[in-house]
Amino acid sequence: MPLYEYQCRDCEAQAELLVQGDQQPKCPTCGSENLTKLLSVVAAPARDPSAGQSPQPARPCGPGCGCHPHP
Repeated sequence: MPLYEYQCRDCEAQAELLVQGDQQPKCPTCGSENLTKLLSVVAAPARDPSAGQSPQPARPCGPGCGCHPHP
């Protein structure tokens, strides 16, 4: 079942709704069927660029990195 993002044209509430088949979604706030489907960002698993490489020891930062206060 796909999960879609909608915005209600009547009360302007936004919601993520599960939509089954040709079901007409309703606003969970006001019950209206006057909804606009919003563009969603697709979630994809992040690929680890170091996958398959041997682990390397961590190196200390340089003096200009900003993570260590200067004495």
